[in-house]
Amino acid sequence: MSAVELTEGIRKRTLSSREALESHYRRIDDVNASINAVVTQDRKAAYAAAANADRMSVAGGPLGPLHGLPMTHKDTHNVRGLRSTQGSPVFKDFVPEQDDLIIERLRAAGVVATGKTNVPEFGAGSHTFNEVFGTTTNPYDTSLSAGGSSGGVAAAIAARIQPLGEGSDMGGSLRIPASFCNVVGFRPSYGVIPMPSAANAWAWLGRTGPMAREIDDIALFMSAAAGPSPLVRTPSVLSGADFAGPVVGDLRGVRIGWSPDFGIGIPVEPAVLQVLERQLRVFEEAGAIVEQASPDFSEADLVFQRARATDFAAGLGDLVREHRGLVKPEVIWNVELGWSLSAQDLIDAAAARTRLEASVRGFFSDYDVFLSPAAQVLPFDATLRYPGSVAGVASETYLDWMRSACVLSATGLPVLAMPAGFTGEGLPVGFQLAVNHYRDVELLRYAKGFEDRTRCVDVLPALLTTSITG
Repeated sequence: MSAVELTEGIRKRTLSSREALESHYRRIDDVNASINAVVTQDRKAAYAAAANADRMSVAGGPLGPLHGLPMTHKDTHNVRGLRSTQGSPVFKDFVPEQDDLIIERLRAAGVVATGKTNVPEFGAGSHTFNEVFGTTTNPYDTSLSAGGSSGGVAAAIAARIQPLGEGSDMGGSLRIPASFCNVVGFRPSYGVIPMPSAANAWAWLGRTGPMAREIDDIALFMSAAAGPSPLVRTPSVLSGADFAGPVVGDLRGVRIGWSPDFGIGIPVEPAVLQVLERQLRVFEEAGAIVEQASPDFSEADLVFQRARATDFAAGLGDLVREHRGLVKPEVIWNVELGWSLSAQDLIDAAAARTRLEASVRGFFSDYDVFLSPAAQVLPFDATLRYPGSVAGVASETYLDWMRSACVLSATGLPVLAMPAGFTGEGLPVGFQLAVNHYRDVELLRYAKGFEDRTRCVDVLPALLTTSITG
């Protein structure tokens, strides 16, 4: 069932929160050993919360939009009373006393917290593995990566453990696992879901957002989680009310600029492009106008790399100094890159970001949507740290194979990754749709127009079809 269906059933009392929770845990018991998506559970507390949700349903008072819905949470988000490790040996036994803001909002909306999903250490990199819990694998092929850093969430949703979950995204952490696992990952505009930073109140690169199998569930999540907070100094122009109600898909007259390589030669595996280029006709058949066009991304890599390095140095620098031997080398590299930046480097990055924004404004004066590959590669061997090359181009850093997501992060735009189809071997491939700043609601409408005509999400992963057939 979708999150919309589950919460409607719980509100109408055609099923109980406890029944939804029992189904959730049965699925974990059935499939989690194969994918390692859920790494921490507290069943006693979850059953108590579900029982309370059912009492509230009977009492007949006002209920939140996610009332009674069971949900595991990404392990980079603190959940009070539940071990929250960030995938790091440094925090392997940490139990926070306070929820992060996104968890606080989900609880207020009625979510029943059930456990935590796996992440790469400190959310660094788009492949989910760490020394605390090991590797999360893909429900469509359990020898392959589920992506990251929200890989545990994506795998749990694809495996039907839950219909909806929260993730975060700095360089593709919602979008790449969405592409790998045949689900939807939504990176909203800045501040739409506030993401407070103790290290830098003006940090802009990272975002919190939902993952789901259906666009309507993405909208449901946003109706519960969006809105301003005094913890973030720049409030959004959008609130939860803007996302309320079913999404009506409509692509008629929508002007789409499509680019297979972002106009700067970003390498993409041919198998990925074969699927996506075959599906361009779906947009056209729905009434959209598709042309090959792109903003000027020539300085987007520089903007992303320096903003990310600055955030890593600010947020993790002290931890690296104190626990260097416990932190993975990719994190250390990114922190040290931040430490190495000069004043001139930061001035140049600010100027480049200004030019990038001017290019974005120019693009959206002609087009409504920028369409591109969500990931440059297919799900890869889960034993690797990251792909060593993409379409024959060697990867120099752990970020190179993520550039399809990173260059769009640099723009600050709202971006959604969604299922687009499958290779002949049955591996998922995703589109990435971006719209102008704070056009988030329109973005969901465009995505729903494609979803309605394709329903790629209805293709069950191999993990489930194998278990169903015995």
